[in-house]
Amino acid sequence: MTENKIKNLLQKADQTAGAPAPISANLAVAVRRRANRRHTANLAVRIAAAAIVLFALGIWSFSAKKTRDQQNIVALQAQIEQLRVQTDATLNLIREVLDAERKQRRLNELRAELASIPDPMEEIRKQVDKTAFILVYQANRMYRELDQKDSAIQAYNRVIELFPQSRWAEEARQTLSEIKNNQLNNSKGDLI
Repeated sequence: MTENKIKNLLQKADQTAGAPAPISANLAVAVRRRANRRHTANLAVRIAAAAIVLFALGIWSFSAKKTRDQQNIVALQAQIEQLRVQTDATLNLIREVLDAERKQRRLNELRAELASIPDPMEEIRKQVDKTAFILVYQANRMYRELDQKDSAIQAYNRVIELFPQSRWAEEARQTLSEIKNNQLNNSKGDLI
């Protein structure tokens, strides 16, 4: 019985809870990442330009002597192949660095998002405490302002039943004790 009541109270608490606040991105980190990407892209362009220049030099030297040109062409082709391999390796490295940066950025975003999410158990404890407080407040009002002692006693007992370990249950016990003492004093006064 108590478990169903608590479940109902928790469901009501969940319905009143709002969505977490959006996370703002860190502008300085984003600017640094863009600058690093541009620097890496510029390096790749320079390497590609060097490869093109070497290739153009190879074509230009073709008009020289055939035997010497053949040797130069072979050497240039080897250099071009070496530059192509280096360019491919550099581009692969650039891709890996960009992927790693993207993954790290996403990981940082997820960590920030996780850090901003409140502990659900703490939220539940707060809602349970708030519910117990409201019930005690209503019982106090029934007892002190509306002079509905029987209804107040039932409300205090309900708080003790639903939230036995809370500070509000302790307050309800104290108030019930006061009510019983007042009733005993009143009944003794009636006897005298």
